[in-house]
Amino acid sequence: MRDLDKALADIVAIRSQIAAGTAFRGYGPATMAATGAVALLTAILQFWLLGDPTGEPLGFFFGWLIAATLSGLIIGIEMRARSRRHHSGLADAMIHQAVEQFLPAGVAGVLLAVVMWKFASEALWLLPGLWQILVSLGIFASVRSLPRTVALAGAWYFMSGFAVVVLASQTHTLSPWTMGLPFVIGQSVMAGILYFASGDNDVED
Repeated sequence: MRDLDKALADIVAIRSQIAAGTAFRGYGPATMAATGAVALLTAILQFWLLGDPTGEPLGFFFGWLIAATLSGLIIGIEMRARSRRHHSGLADAMIHQAVEQFLPAGVAGVLLAVVMWKFASEALWLLPGLWQILVSLGIFASVRSLPRTVALAGAWYFMSGFAVVVLASQTHTLSPWTMGLPFVIGQSVMAGILYFASGDNDVED
């Protein structure tokens, strides 16, 4: 039994090593574009429905939580389907690796929102910019298994995050557009990169 357990552990380790050195093809350009559309729709709806987002932070952030959850579901469903198609037996290992790379940034974003809501509600205006910075860190963490040019999308979110913090610092207010527009542009950049990527280290549609 010990030999069997060791053999199984070795197989798992080998599969993980192979997955780590394989370009992940689970993200599709159409899905990334769709998540950008979700961000745009959320911003438009909040612009129409929320008269004062700063005075209704719960509605503002709940709307973006719904948008993030919907986008995550869309990406997750296609990720699973594309991974089965492109990575065959390595699909589960590749999906696990992709989630593992982005998970710390996602968890940090959720915890940051909860902590600020509970203990520093007067600083909630910082959250949109901080979320964009965390998204950039998640993208940078994923670069080793995606087209190298996705670093451009990471750089966009990094710069837009700090720009949003600077802009919001003038008024300490929340705006649907400081969330919506950066994500529309960032997800569109990701979609374009995934669509045009080619070569040994790149992801093909």
